[in-house]
Order: sequence, then C-alpha cells, then structure tokens
Amino acid sequence: MTPAARLLAAIELLAAIESNPRKPADAAANAFFRDRRYIGGGDRRAVSERAWGVLRAKRRLTWWLDRAHLPPNPRLLVAASLLVQGWTLDGVKQSFSGGQYGPSSLSAAELAGLREVEGHTPEHPEMPDAIRLEVPDWLLPHLQARFGAELDIEMAALSEPAPLDLRVNLLKTDLETAKGLLLSEGLESEPTKLSPWGLRIPGRRQVTAGKTFQDGLVEIQDEGSQLVAAIVGAGPEMRVADWCAGAGGKTLALAMAMGNRGHIAACDVSKFRLEGAVRRLRRAGVHNVEQHLTEPGDKWLKRRAGSFDRVLVDAPCTGTGTWRRNPDARLRLAANDLAELRPKQAAILEQAARLVRSGGWLVYATCSLLPEENEAQVQGFLANHPEFAVVPLSRAWTLAAPVPCPGPFLSLTPRRHGTDGFFAAVLERLPGKASLLSEPTEGEAEEAA
Repeated sequence: MTPAARLLAAIELLAAIESNPRKPADAAANAFFRDRRYIGGGDRRAVSERAWGVLRAKRRLTWWLDRAHLPPNPRLLVAASLLVQGWTLDGVKQSFSGGQYGPSSLSAAELAGLREVEGHTPEHPEMPDAIRLEVPDWLLPHLQARFGAELDIEMAALSEPAPLDLRVNLLKTDLETAKGLLLSEGLESEPTKLSPWGLRIPGRRQVTAGKTFQDGLVEIQDEGSQLVAAIVGAGPEMRVADWCAGAGGKTLALAMAMGNRGHIAACDVSKFRLEGAVRRLRRAGVHNVEQHLTEPGDKWLKRRAGSFDRVLVDAPCTGTGTWRRNPDARLRLAANDLAELRPKQAAILEQAARLVRSGGWLVYATCSLLPEENEAQVQGFLANHPEFAVVPLSRAWTLAAPVPCPGPFLSLTPRRHGTDGFFAAVLERLPGKASLLSEPTEGEAEEAA
C-alpha cells in the first residue's frame, strides 16, 4: 500500500469503529481487516498504529478541531494527528490529494482551519486537564484522588502503546524453548521482569497464526494478569474456583501452576464466554477444569459451600487499567457504569466467599485503577465479615522477583511496573471461624449476574 492508501485505510477503520460505539475497537478492527484480506501484515500494522494513535489522542485532537471550527470526523482527526506529529500543512495537503487510493482532497475551509493546528504539539496551555490527560471529565477527580501529584506521569504511561505479553505454558514447554521457537517465527522476545512465566514482544505483532501459539505453547496474557494468577497460590491437589472465569485466561494460568492436577471449577454467567474457553483449554492441554454456568436459582453454590482451597474473583470493572490496549474504552466509559458496577462487584464477592473453606483464600481482583472498585470493596467486605482477614502481599508473594508493591495489596500500574493496571487482595477465612454468609437468594444471584 502507498502511504496515502494507508491513511485512507486508517480513516475507514476509524469510521468503522465510530459507527459501532458499543463494540470494542479491537473487535471492529478484526472485522475490518477480515473483510480486506488483501491488506498484508505490514500494512495492517501501519494502519492499526495510525488509527490507535488517533484514539489515544482523540480528546486533544477534537479540542484542536473545535478550536478551528472543524468537525471531528475520522478524516480530519487523521489530518490533525499528522500536524501535531510535526507534518507541515503542505505535506498533509499532498497526502490528501483526492487520488484513487488516498483520502479526498481538503477543502479551502478545511485547510484554513487546519492551519490553526500546524506547528503545535497535541497539548495547549488553555486545554482543560481532563482533555489534556485524555480522560472523561467525570473521572478526573477519581484519578486525582488515586494518584495525586503523580497523576500526569501515570496518565502519560497509560496512554503509551502496550507491548505484547505472552505466558509460556509450562505444561508443554519452558521459557527458553518458547523464546527460541518464537524467534524462528521472526518474533524477538524477552523475559518479563516480574512474572517467571512471561515473554514480552515490543509493539503490536501477530502471534496467533504461528505454530508456537497454535500448539498451545504460549498464551496472550498481560504480565499483570499473570501475577494475579500467581498470588492465588494454587497448587497441586487443591480445589480452586475461578468465579468470573470468562474466556479462561486466568483459568489456564491456574491449571499450569497446579501442574494439571487438583480440580478447577471455572464459573461464569456467560455461556458464550465459557464456550469460547473450551478451545483454549484443549490447545493448552489442560484437563483438570470443570466449567459451570452460573444461573439464578442454581444450587451449585449451596452444594459446594466451604469446599474450595482457593477462590479467585476476577470481578467485572471499568477496565481503566487496560487503556494502553483499549484506548477507545476511555471514550465509552460513563459515570453510571461505575455506579452500576460497584454493587455488582460487592454481590459477586459475597457469593464467591461462600465457597471458601476454613483456612482457604479468597482473591479479589480487578483491572481497574479506581479505589472505589478496589480497596473500598475489600474494606466494605471485611467490615461485614470478620471471619476473613487480609493476607499481606509479602506473604502471598512466592515469586523470585522482589515484592512489587509496598502495601498489603497487589496494585500495579503501567508507569511503576510496566504492566496493565491491576489490583488484587488476598483474604483468608480464619480457621475455626464460622461463616457469617447466608445462602444466596434468587435476587442476589440475578444482581450479581
């Protein structure tokens, strides 16, 4: 593809994402390229990087276009992104030449407006903080409370492109062998700093079509997610419940940590997500997992109360910690999303706690950066359930790398740890303490679902 054709494809991809505001950008991009199989791998990466660059700076680019009295449509967003990256207006004009395989020509009014942007960086002294930091207006006070004076540098790290992290499947191979096999496919990787199971590949690369992935030797999983699975402390012969298992990412890591022994119950309210995990489990060679669809009125929870050594609750959340990979998510997040998630998280935590045996661990995790979804949820739960106590991270951490966080909880950010933003708290049901948890009502089950 010519440079102009790549620009046109990026504009069309952004338009496809914009036309499906409830659909994640990754899913929209997959459909976009599936319908355009003539676009090769190198061109696909270039087009994706251009589109994702616009998404990462969309609030600032929109501010510049508003200032220039121009509409923030995909075509002009791309043009403005080139200018704030140092292109001259003449260079942009030449690329928007109106040729058969390039963007349509810029009108005189568009050129006049874009001249306001030429020579500037994305930021401007008059730009409001929420726009400058690329966060929703309503969310800014929450993030200020979380990060204080470090807010700017934390948000800058959260706006950088994420590397591609892989978890090596130790059921089938080892780290060095997997690294060599990936290199034979043209993929250079380095071990992750904290997870002993991880390999990191810079940038956005295609790995799922390669033999190493297809044979189940590696799985795509952020290093932070791997660490959450590690502090569960699952071992051979244990009974483990993955209460919000979804498509099985952490289930696979738990099965590996257990050496494919013991028993894992992978539970979720979505039949579609559970079915999607089946192929991943087979590819990884995992056979100690039972899948269970959680439904209102289900007696499964009552029958298995107090029977699990470890229960992981990977709770649904705002996903603010994943914005490096999903920059479009910050544009879709609304205040009512947080308001709706908080009682749902609390209800899920209540339900899952019923499964934990005396002396067992309940691990509550999110990929959120917000205290309301993390520490506040744990504090609220403990206030109502004195039969549980916090297991300090220093005790739950058994990896060779130094403990990455000073407090009692795992609290990861892109700037401090190079991972996505993750939170995890380990809670122990104290031996000899009777459960204070009542049987779930049908209403509670429906609320948690």
